[in-house]
Amino acid sequence: MYGAATSLVNAVAQSSVDLDSREATTNGWSIAEILSVLLDSGWAWAGLAVLAGAWATQSGLSAFGSRILARGAVAGVLPLLAATGSYYALDTIIHDDPVTSYAVDTAFWWTMALLLGPILGVIGACARRPGVIGVLAQMAVPVGAAVQMVVMPPGRNGVITTIGQWVVWTSSAVIIGVVVVRFLGVQRQRNHPRGADSSAATT
Repeated sequence: MYGAATSLVNAVAQSSVDLDSREATTNGWSIAEILSVLLDSGWAWAGLAVLAGAWATQSGLSAFGSRILARGAVAGVLPLLAATGSYYALDTIIHDDPVTSYAVDTAFWWTMALLLGPILGVIGACARRPGVIGVLAQMAVPVGAAVQMVVMPPGRNGVITTIGQWVVWTSSAVIIGVVVVRFLGVQRQRNHPRGADSSAATT
């Protein structure tokens, strides 16, 4: 579903702009293009695997161990394989290309899914754990997205790049802030339980 949606948004973005015009090259942009650079970014695909790992292990937190990590690893691979296949399958239809035209690209990204998917899925599994490990795992995608906006800026011109960067940076900052505030709140409750406070007040 994710791969097909990304392929469709990419196609809409490409058809919405006249690349031969100077304005489109220098400062033209559209909502479809912004969605395209967001959906078809490495951090977004990585986030898909992380979410899958978290979802697949949500019922096993009480017995967290190697079995849960293995489940997260498998869950991180499967959606990437499916999304990659649906992405290039729809590309062949949209662009009226033969199926074999994307065979090399599909094989490459399937290989990357097999290599990186387990790691991302394990991160997703760890994201549901309490404590520092869970916090770090929850920050993996937003931090990775923010870094990618610096190392590999999105878009074909400065306007799209700037919009994409600020959308990602703002979203990442909000998510990281929520994670940190929630973690500090939990730590504060552990260090100062309500029962202890009330009993101390009555003595």
